[in-house]
Amino acid sequence: MLKILITKTIKNMKKQNMCQTILLIGLFFIQSTLFAQVPTKVALQLYSFRDAFAKDVAGTMAKVQQMGFKNIETAGTYGMTTPEFKKMLDQYGLKAVSYGSSYEELRDNIQQAIDNAKILKAKYVVCFWIPHNGNDFTIEDTKKAVEDFNKFGKILKENGLSFCYHLHGYEFRPYQNMNLFDYLVENTNLKYVNFEMDIFWVHHPGQNPATLLEKYPKRFPILHVKDRQKGTVGNQNGTADVESDVEVGGGDIDMPSVLKAAKKIGVKYYIIEDESSRSAVQVPKSVDYLKKGLK
Repeated sequence: MLKILITKTIKNMKKQNMCQTILLIGLFFIQSTLFAQVPTKVALQLYSFRDAFAKDVAGTMAKVQQMGFKNIETAGTYGMTTPEFKKMLDQYGLKAVSYGSSYEELRDNIQQAIDNAKILKAKYVVCFWIPHNGNDFTIEDTKKAVEDFNKFGKILKENGLSFCYHLHGYEFRPYQNMNLFDYLVENTNLKYVNFEMDIFWVHHPGQNPATLLEKYPKRFPILHVKDRQKGTVGNQNGTADVESDVEVGGGDIDMPSVLKAAKKIGVKYYIIEDESSRSAVQVPKSVDYLKKGLK
């Protein structure tokens, strides 16, 4: 009797273990499928979750991983050294495709930007702002940026990196028979300087992102993808309420035309940025839209 009882117990344990194994295998494949859902061309600007990172870096990294992202763009290192930050990215299976720098860092200590980008193994170094006085962005500011960008870009190129400037909307003020962005493009060296189009910040001052991509097809290797709430009033100052950011495809930007033009010119990375307080909800929706739009 005891022998029969022991035999039944072992069989039950084997069945339980087999069920557990099957369950674990199933969860593994579900998780793997989830992680595979974000195309490698789609990345996340970590600034989208800046408030969460300020409270819990590791926990927020885990959430980014759980959303299925493999590639990110940096926005600081949240109190860590760059090697520590790189180790954490590795821990959560994330790769920095671009390193966010500042004009001041590139001007005053470009070697630091080079070192940080190389530690992170990022290809692109992105500058997000041209210094200027309040809302008064002028041709003099643009000319100074041209001079500096050509210098930054040359040094970065010599170190195996690619320099991009991120548009913010104030560059589209008229100048002679063009605008200041046209001047910036036409006077920077294609070998050293390119641009990260932020679709929102091109649309906000009244420009057409798809048309601009087609006008300068060799100058936009990476995009910031975000949408604007319908009814939002634009300006040429580079300012907007962060709550006007909505999920991609849910706003007033002609996203199908933008993605069609972006695919045509061979954009390398589509970097989702959502500055609103709803980013945790909206980012997955933006991913879903891009998965369909980039097919």
